[in-house]
Amino acid sequence: MPKRYHCPVELAVDVVGGRWRPVILAHLKEGVHRYGELRRRMPEISEKMLTQRLRELEADGLVLRHDHETTPPHVEYRLTEEGLSLAPVLQALYDWGAARAARTGIAIDEPSAA
Repeated sequence: MPKRYHCPVELAVDVVGGRWRPVILAHLKEGVHRYGELRRRMPEISEKMLTQRLRELEADGLVLRHDHETTPPHVEYRLTEEGLSLAPVLQALYDWGAARAARTGIAIDEPSAA
């Protein structure tokens, strides 16, 4: 039996909620990233947690994993069409977070993409 929701926000939070899922989605909104790139962009996340969250997002149909089947491994992650539909939501969260940081004097230390 599918889970029942009583408000659309419940469903949205269920899909993108948690500490790392929206952050992963926000990075993938920028384009295709390899696993190592995602790790560098999120230095506080453990490898185990990143792997788990990527698998969950893939199972939810938001992220596509492409394994090039090479040695060394070359795996890329990108948003699916469903994941891309979250772009306005992710941008709104980014904008609100940036504005909140500016209002409260909180420094945002964004890791470099390199």
